[in-house]
Amino acid sequence: MADITRRLGWRHLRGAPTAHIRHHRAGELVHDGPGLSFWFRSLTAALSEVPVDDRELAMTFHARTSDFQDVAVQATVTYRISDPALAAARLDFSVDPDTGVWRGAPLEQLGTLLTETAQQHALDVLARTTLSAALVDGVAAVRERVAAGLTAEPRLPATGIEVVAVRVVALRPEPEVERALRTPAREQIQQEADRATYERRAVAVERERAIAENELASQIELARREEQLVDQRGTNARREAEERAAADAVTAGAEAARTVRLAEAEAARSVKLAEAEADNQVRMADAEAQRSQRLTEAEAARSVKLSEAEAVRTVRLARAEAEAARETGEARAQAQAAWLRVHADVDVATLHALTGTRLADNLPHIENLTVSPDVLTGLLAKLGGGERE
Repeated sequence: MADITRRLGWRHLRGAPTAHIRHHRAGELVHDGPGLSFWFRSLTAALSEVPVDDRELAMTFHARTSDFQDVAVQATVTYRISDPALAAARLDFSVDPDTGVWRGAPLEQLGTLLTETAQQHALDVLARTTLSAALVDGVAAVRERVAAGLTAEPRLPATGIEVVAVRVVALRPEPEVERALRTPAREQIQQEADRATYERRAVAVERERAIAENELASQIELARREEQLVDQRGTNARREAEERAAADAVTAGAEAARTVRLAEAEAARSVKLAEAEADNQVRMADAEAQRSQRLTEAEAARSVKLSEAEAVRTVRLARAEAEAARETGEARAQAQAAWLRVHADVDVATLHALTGTRLADNLPHIENLTVSPDVLTGLLAKLGGGERE
Protein backbone atom coordinates (compact mmCIF):
# COMPACT_ATOMS: atom_id res chain seq x y z
CA MET A 1 0.00 0.00 0.00
CA ALA A 2 1.33 3.43 -1.00
CA ASP A 3 2.16 6.00 1.66
CA ILE A 4 0.18 9.24 1.03
CA THR A 5 0.65 12.46 3.08
CA ARG A 6 -1.45 15.63 3.05
CA ARG A 7 0.04 19.14 2.81
CA LEU A 8 -2.12 22.28 2.18
CA GLY A 9 -4.47 20.71 -0.35
CA TRP A 10 -1.71 18.70 -2.04
CA ARG A 11 -0.93 15.02 -1.64
CA HIS A 12 2.45 13.35 -1.65
CA LEU A 13 2.75 9.70 -2.65
CA ARG A 14 5.72 7.50 -1.79
CA GLY A 15 5.63 4.03 -3.31
CA ALA A 16 7.55 0.84 -2.52
CA PRO A 17 10.16 -0.69 -4.85
CA THR A 18 7.87 -3.71 -5.35
CA ALA A 19 4.83 -1.60 -6.31
CA HIS A 20 4.29 -0.19 -9.82
CA ILE A 21 2.56 3.22 -9.64
CA ARG A 22 0.53 4.68 -12.57
CA HIS A 23 -0.62 8.31 -12.26
CA HIS A 24 -3.15 9.72 -14.75
CA ARG A 25 -4.20 13.35 -14.79
CA ALA A 26 -6.97 14.45 -17.12
CA GLY A 27 -6.64 11.15 -19.01
CA GLU A 28 -2.91 11.50 -19.54
CA LEU A 29 -0.25 9.27 -17.97
CA VAL A 30 1.96 11.49 -15.84
CA HIS A 31 3.95 9.00 -13.73
CA ASP A 32 4.57 5.32 -14.46
CA GLY A 33 7.07 3.02 -12.66
CA PRO A 34 7.97 1.23 -9.43
CA GLY A 35 9.10 3.05 -6.27
CA LEU A 36 7.94 6.53 -7.41
CA SER A 37 7.57 9.57 -5.17
CA PHE A 38 5.70 12.70 -6.33
CA TRP A 39 3.16 15.41 -5.44
CA PHE A 40 -0.35 15.46 -6.87
CA ARG A 41 -3.81 16.94 -6.37
CA SER A 42 -6.44 14.44 -5.33
CA LEU A 43 -9.27 16.00 -7.38
CA THR A 44 -7.46 15.59 -10.70
CA ALA A 45 -5.40 12.41 -10.10
CA ALA A 46 -6.22 8.77 -10.95
CA LEU A 47 -3.81 6.40 -9.22
CA SER A 48 -3.16 2.68 -9.71
CA GLU A 49 -0.80 0.50 -7.64
CA VAL A 50 0.19 -2.86 -9.14
CA PRO A 51 2.41 -5.22 -7.08
CA VAL A 52 5.28 -6.64 -9.12
CA ASP A 53 6.82 -8.99 -6.50
CA ASP A 54 6.45 -12.80 -6.45
CA ARG A 55 3.37 -13.94 -4.56
CA GLU A 56 2.43 -17.33 -3.13
CA LEU A 57 -1.13 -18.61 -3.60
CA ALA A 58 -2.02 -21.66 -1.47
CA MET A 59 -5.03 -23.68 -2.61
CA THR A 60 -6.86 -26.78 -1.40
CA PHE A 61 -9.61 -28.51 -3.40
CA HIS A 62 -11.24 -31.93 -3.69
CA ALA A 63 -11.23 -34.22 -6.75
CA ARG A 64 -12.65 -37.68 -7.61
CA THR A 65 -10.60 -40.51 -9.03
CA SER A 66 -11.67 -43.01 -11.67
CA ASP A 67 -12.75 -45.49 -8.95
CA PHE A 68 -15.00 -42.82 -7.40
CA GLN A 69 -12.78 -42.04 -4.41
CA ASP A 70 -12.55 -38.52 -3.07
CA VAL A 71 -9.04 -37.02 -2.65
CA ALA A 72 -7.92 -33.66 -1.29
CA VAL A 73 -5.28 -31.79 -3.26
CA GLN A 74 -2.96 -29.28 -1.53
CA ALA A 75 -0.97 -27.11 -3.94
CA THR A 76 0.85 -23.77 -4.06
CA VAL A 77 1.21 -21.52 -7.13
CA THR A 78 3.89 -18.81 -7.31
CA TYR A 79 3.07 -15.96 -9.71
CA ARG A 80 3.91 -12.34 -10.46
CA ILE A 81 2.52 -9.52 -12.57
CA SER A 82 4.95 -9.14 -15.42
CA ASP A 83 3.04 -6.40 -17.29
CA PRO A 84 1.68 -3.86 -14.77
CA ALA A 85 0.14 -1.63 -17.45
CA LEU A 86 -1.83 -4.54 -18.94
CA ALA A 87 -2.86 -5.78 -15.49
CA ALA A 88 -4.02 -2.29 -14.49
CA ALA A 89 -6.07 -2.10 -17.69
CA ARG A 90 -7.72 -5.53 -17.16
CA LEU A 91 -8.19 -5.46 -13.35
CA ASP A 92 -9.10 -2.69 -10.93
CA PHE A 93 -5.84 -1.73 -9.17
CA SER A 94 -6.93 1.87 -8.52
CA VAL A 95 -6.23 3.33 -5.06
CA ASP A 96 -7.90 6.04 -3.03
CA PRO A 97 -5.88 9.28 -3.44
CA ASP A 98 -6.48 10.17 0.22
CA THR A 99 -5.69 6.84 1.94
CA GLY A 100 -3.75 4.81 -0.66
CA VAL A 101 -6.03 1.78 -0.20
CA TRP A 102 -7.25 -0.28 -3.15
CA ARG A 103 -10.82 0.54 -4.10
CA GLY A 104 -11.48 -3.07 -5.19
CA ALA A 105 -9.98 -6.52 -4.50
CA PRO A 106 -7.74 -7.27 -7.51
CA LEU A 107 -5.58 -9.87 -5.77
CA GLU A 108 -8.66 -11.90 -4.82
CA GLN A 109 -9.71 -11.90 -8.46
CA LEU A 110 -6.28 -13.14 -9.50
CA GLY A 111 -6.41 -15.83 -6.79
CA THR A 112 -9.82 -17.03 -7.97
CA LEU A 113 -8.62 -17.15 -11.59
CA LEU A 114 -5.49 -19.13 -10.75
CA THR A 115 -7.27 -21.51 -8.33
CA GLU A 116 -10.07 -22.39 -10.72
CA THR A 117 -7.68 -22.86 -13.64
CA ALA A 118 -5.36 -25.14 -11.60
CA GLN A 119 -8.34 -27.06 -10.18
CA GLN A 120 -9.73 -27.68 -13.65
CA HIS A 121 -6.51 -29.28 -14.90
CA ALA A 122 -6.04 -31.31 -11.66
CA LEU A 123 -9.59 -32.67 -11.88
CA ASP A 124 -9.00 -33.64 -15.50
CA VAL A 125 -5.92 -35.70 -14.51
CA LEU A 126 -7.37 -37.37 -11.40
CA ALA A 127 -10.63 -38.33 -13.15
CA ARG A 128 -8.64 -40.75 -15.36
CA THR A 129 -6.49 -42.17 -12.49
CA THR A 130 -7.32 -44.75 -9.86
CA LEU A 131 -6.85 -43.98 -6.18
CA SER A 132 -3.85 -46.26 -5.72
CA ALA A 133 -2.12 -44.81 -8.81
CA ALA A 134 -2.96 -41.29 -7.71
CA LEU A 135 -1.43 -41.91 -4.28
CA VAL A 136 1.70 -43.35 -5.89
CA ASP A 137 2.32 -41.09 -8.89
CA GLY A 138 -0.45 -38.53 -8.66
CA VAL A 139 1.60 -35.72 -7.15
CA ALA A 140 4.03 -35.50 -10.05
CA ALA A 141 1.31 -35.97 -12.66
CA VAL A 142 -0.92 -33.28 -11.14
CA ARG A 143 2.01 -30.86 -10.79
CA GLU A 144 3.06 -31.29 -14.43
CA ARG A 145 -0.47 -31.02 -15.72
CA VAL A 146 -1.31 -27.90 -13.67
CA ALA A 147 1.96 -26.17 -14.63
CA ALA A 148 1.40 -26.94 -18.31
CA GLY A 149 -2.25 -25.86 -18.12
CA LEU A 150 -1.44 -22.53 -16.41
CA THR A 151 1.34 -21.84 -18.90
CA ALA A 152 -0.99 -22.53 -21.83
CA GLU A 153 -3.92 -20.57 -20.37
CA PRO A 154 -4.45 -17.58 -22.73
CA ARG A 155 -6.17 -15.38 -20.16
CA LEU A 156 -3.15 -15.17 -17.88
CA PRO A 157 -0.78 -13.52 -20.43
CA ALA A 158 -3.68 -11.33 -21.53
CA THR A 159 -3.97 -10.12 -17.94
CA GLY A 160 -0.20 -9.65 -17.53
CA ILE A 161 0.21 -12.65 -15.17
CA GLU A 162 3.27 -14.91 -15.26
CA VAL A 163 3.30 -18.26 -13.42
CA VAL A 164 6.69 -18.80 -11.79
CA ALA A 165 6.28 -22.24 -10.16
CA VAL A 166 3.70 -24.85 -9.22
CA ARG A 167 4.06 -27.15 -6.17
CA VAL A 168 1.71 -29.95 -5.19
CA VAL A 169 2.16 -30.64 -1.51
CA ALA A 170 -0.06 -33.69 -0.98
CA LEU A 171 -2.85 -35.89 -2.26
CA ARG A 172 -4.88 -37.29 0.64
CA PRO A 173 -7.90 -39.62 0.48
CA GLU A 174 -10.71 -39.57 3.01
CA PRO A 175 -9.66 -40.59 6.57
CA GLU A 176 -11.64 -43.89 6.47
CA VAL A 177 -10.17 -44.84 3.11
CA GLU A 178 -6.69 -43.84 4.25
CA ARG A 179 -7.01 -46.03 7.31
CA ALA A 180 -8.26 -48.91 5.20
CA LEU A 181 -5.34 -48.50 2.83
CA ARG A 182 -2.93 -48.45 5.72
CA THR A 183 -4.33 -51.64 7.28
CA PRO A 184 -2.62 -54.21 4.94
CA ALA A 185 0.69 -52.46 5.29
CA ARG A 186 0.23 -52.25 9.04
CA GLU A 187 -0.68 -55.93 9.23
CA GLN A 188 2.33 -56.87 7.16
CA ILE A 189 4.56 -54.68 9.29
CA GLN A 190 3.02 -56.23 12.42
CA GLN A 191 3.64 -59.71 11.06
CA GLU A 192 7.21 -58.82 10.33
CA ALA A 193 7.48 -57.39 13.83
CA ASP A 194 5.96 -60.56 15.36
CA ARG A 195 8.28 -62.76 13.35
CA ALA A 196 11.22 -60.64 14.45
CA THR A 197 9.96 -60.90 18.04
CA TYR A 198 9.67 -64.71 17.82
CA GLU A 199 13.08 -64.98 16.25
CA ARG A 200 14.50 -62.68 18.91
CA ARG A 201 12.89 -64.82 21.63
CA ALA A 202 14.24 -68.02 20.06
CA VAL A 203 17.68 -66.50 19.85
CA ALA A 204 17.31 -65.30 23.44
CA VAL A 205 16.29 -68.82 24.62
CA GLU A 206 19.21 -70.36 22.77
CA ARG A 207 21.55 -67.81 24.24
CA GLU A 208 20.11 -68.37 27.72
CA ARG A 209 20.69 -72.14 27.33
CA ALA A 210 24.24 -71.52 26.21
CA ILE A 211 24.71 -69.11 29.10
CA ALA A 212 23.32 -71.72 31.57
CA GLU A 213 25.66 -74.38 30.17
CA ASN A 214 28.56 -71.98 30.43
CA GLU A 215 27.59 -71.13 34.00
CA LEU A 216 27.36 -74.84 34.94
CA ALA A 217 30.73 -75.55 33.35
CA SER A 218 32.13 -72.51 35.12
CA GLN A 219 30.77 -73.74 38.47
CA ILE A 220 32.30 -77.21 37.93
CA GLU A 221 35.62 -75.67 37.03
CA LEU A 222 35.38 -73.34 40.02
CA ALA A 223 34.64 -76.31 42.37
CA ARG A 224 37.63 -78.20 41.00
CA ARG A 225 39.88 -75.22 41.37
CA GLU A 226 38.51 -74.57 44.87
CA GLU A 227 39.49 -78.18 45.83
CA GLN A 228 42.96 -77.57 44.50
CA LEU A 229 43.03 -74.31 46.38
CA VAL A 230 42.07 -76.02 49.68
CA ASP A 231 44.84 -78.63 49.20
CA GLN A 232 47.33 -75.98 48.34
CA ARG A 233 46.28 -73.88 51.34
CA GLY A 234 46.80 -76.94 53.68
CA THR A 235 50.25 -77.56 52.23
CA ASN A 236 51.07 -73.88 52.55
CA ALA A 237 49.81 -73.86 56.15
CA ARG A 238 51.98 -76.84 57.10
CA ARG A 239 55.01 -75.33 55.45
CA GLU A 240 54.28 -72.05 57.12
CA ALA A 241 54.00 -73.79 60.57
CA GLU A 242 57.30 -75.61 60.03
CA GLU A 243 59.03 -72.47 58.88
CA ARG A 244 57.53 -70.54 61.81
CA ALA A 245 58.76 -73.25 64.30
CA ALA A 246 62.25 -73.19 62.81
CA ALA A 247 62.26 -69.42 62.88
CA ASP A 248 61.04 -69.42 66.50
CA ALA A 249 63.84 -71.87 67.48
CA VAL A 250 66.44 -69.68 65.79
CA THR A 251 64.90 -66.61 67.41
CA ALA A 252 64.90 -68.28 70.87
CA GLY A 253 68.57 -69.28 70.51
CA ALA A 254 69.55 -65.84 69.39
CA GLU A 255 67.51 -64.28 72.21
CA ALA A 256 69.20 -66.56 74.82
CA ALA A 257 72.66 -65.75 73.49
CA ARG A 258 71.79 -62.05 73.43
CA THR A 259 70.48 -62.29 77.02
CA VAL A 260 73.70 -63.99 78.20
CA ARG A 261 75.79 -61.34 76.47
CA LEU A 262 73.66 -58.59 77.95
CA ALA A 263 73.97 -60.14 81.49
CA GLU A 264 77.75 -60.41 81.17
CA ALA A 265 77.99 -56.87 79.87
CA GLU A 266 75.70 -55.63 82.66
CA ALA A 267 77.83 -57.42 85.34
CA ALA A 268 81.05 -55.98 83.93
CA ARG A 269 79.47 -52.55 83.77
CA SER A 270 78.25 -52.91 87.42
CA VAL A 271 81.76 -53.88 88.57
CA LYS A 272 83.27 -50.93 86.73
CA LEU A 273 80.62 -48.60 88.14
CA ALA A 274 81.26 -49.91 91.70
CA GLU A 275 85.03 -49.43 91.34
CA ALA A 276 84.51 -45.99 89.83
CA GLU A 277 82.09 -45.10 92.65
CA ALA A 278 84.57 -46.30 95.33
CA ASP A 279 87.40 -44.27 93.73
CA ASN A 280 85.09 -41.32 93.51
CA GLN A 281 84.13 -41.66 97.22
CA VAL A 282 87.82 -41.86 98.25
CA ARG A 283 88.69 -38.81 96.14
CA MET A 284 85.70 -36.94 97.52
CA ALA A 285 86.68 -37.87 101.16
CA ASP A 286 90.26 -36.67 100.56
CA ALA A 287 89.02 -33.49 98.95
CA GLU A 288 86.55 -32.88 101.79
CA ALA A 289 89.31 -33.45 104.43
CA GLN A 290 91.65 -31.06 102.63
CA ARG A 291 88.89 -28.50 102.27
CA SER A 292 87.97 -28.81 105.98
CA GLN A 293 91.63 -28.39 106.95
CA ARG A 294 92.01 -25.33 104.73
CA LEU A 295 88.76 -23.87 106.11
CA THR A 296 89.91 -24.49 109.72
CA GLU A 297 93.27 -22.86 109.07
CA ALA A 298 91.62 -19.94 107.34
CA GLU A 299 89.10 -19.53 110.17
CA ALA A 300 91.91 -19.58 112.78
CA ALA A 301 93.91 -17.01 110.87
CA ARG A 302 90.81 -14.85 110.39
CA SER A 303 90.01 -15.12 114.13
CA VAL A 304 93.54 -14.05 115.07
CA LYS A 305 93.34 -11.13 112.65
CA LEU A 306 89.91 -10.16 113.95
CA SER A 307 91.11 -10.34 117.57
CA GLU A 308 94.08 -8.14 116.85
CA ALA A 309 91.94 -5.68 114.92
CA GLU A 310 89.30 -5.65 117.67
CA ALA A 311 91.97 -4.95 120.35
CA VAL A 312 93.39 -2.08 118.33
CA ARG A 313 89.90 -0.71 117.66
CA THR A 314 89.02 -0.99 121.39
CA VAL A 315 92.15 0.91 122.40
CA ARG A 316 91.44 3.56 119.81
CA LEU A 317 87.84 3.90 120.95
CA ALA A 318 88.91 4.17 124.61
CA ARG A 319 91.42 6.87 123.74
CA ALA A 320 88.81 8.70 121.62
CA GLU A 321 86.23 8.53 124.41
CA ALA A 322 88.71 9.75 127.01
CA GLU A 323 89.75 12.63 124.76
CA ALA A 324 86.10 13.48 124.12
CA ALA A 325 85.25 13.34 127.81
CA ARG A 326 88.18 15.59 128.65
CA GLU A 327 87.27 18.09 125.96
CA THR A 328 83.61 17.97 127.02
CA GLY A 329 84.55 18.58 130.70
CA GLU A 330 86.72 21.48 129.70
CA ALA A 331 83.97 22.96 127.59
CA ARG A 332 81.44 22.59 130.37
CA ALA A 333 83.81 24.11 132.88
CA GLN A 334 84.44 27.04 130.59
CA ALA A 335 80.71 27.46 129.99
CA GLN A 336 79.98 27.28 133.73
CA ALA A 337 82.69 29.82 134.47
CA ALA A 338 81.31 32.12 131.79
CA TRP A 339 77.80 31.65 133.16
CA LEU A 340 78.95 32.49 136.65
CA ARG A 341 80.82 35.55 135.43
CA VAL A 342 77.71 36.75 133.66
CA HIS A 343 75.49 36.30 136.76
CA ALA A 344 78.01 37.91 139.03
CA ASP A 345 77.51 41.25 137.29
CA VAL A 346 73.64 41.04 137.28
CA ASP A 347 71.41 42.54 140.09
CA VAL A 348 69.36 40.37 142.45
CA ALA A 349 65.95 41.10 140.85
CA THR A 350 67.14 39.89 137.49
CA LEU A 351 68.54 36.76 139.06
CA HIS A 352 65.19 36.16 140.76
CA ALA A 353 63.43 36.53 137.42
CA LEU A 354 65.83 34.17 135.68
CA THR A 355 65.44 31.72 138.55
CA GLY A 356 61.68 31.84 138.18
CA THR A 357 61.95 31.35 134.40
CA ARG A 358 64.33 28.42 134.82
CA LEU A 359 62.09 26.98 137.51
CA ALA A 360 59.07 27.31 135.23
CA ASP A 361 60.91 25.49 132.44
CA ASN A 362 61.75 22.62 134.78
CA LEU A 363 58.41 22.31 136.54
CA PRO A 364 56.04 19.53 135.54
CA HIS A 365 52.80 20.24 133.60
CA ILE A 366 50.17 21.93 135.84
CA GLU A 367 46.51 21.66 134.81
CA ASN A 368 45.01 23.97 137.53
CA LEU A 369 46.68 26.47 139.97
CA THR A 370 44.81 27.74 143.04
CA VAL A 371 46.19 30.85 144.77
CA SER A 372 44.77 31.56 148.26
CA PRO A 373 44.23 35.08 149.49
CA ASP A 374 46.88 34.69 152.20
CA VAL A 375 49.58 33.80 149.73
CA LEU A 376 48.50 36.52 147.35
CA THR A 377 48.48 39.15 150.19
CA GLY A 378 51.91 38.23 151.40
CA LEU A 379 53.31 38.20 147.89
CA LEU A 380 51.82 41.55 147.08
CA ALA A 381 53.19 42.91 150.35
CA LYS A 382 56.66 41.70 149.54
CA LEU A 383 56.44 43.18 146.09
CA GLY A 384 55.32 46.54 147.51
CA GLY A 385 58.09 46.59 150.13
CA GLY A 386 60.70 45.86 147.56
CA GLU A 387 59.47 48.69 145.38
CA ARG A 388 59.78 51.13 148.35
CA GLU A 389 63.29 50.09 149.06
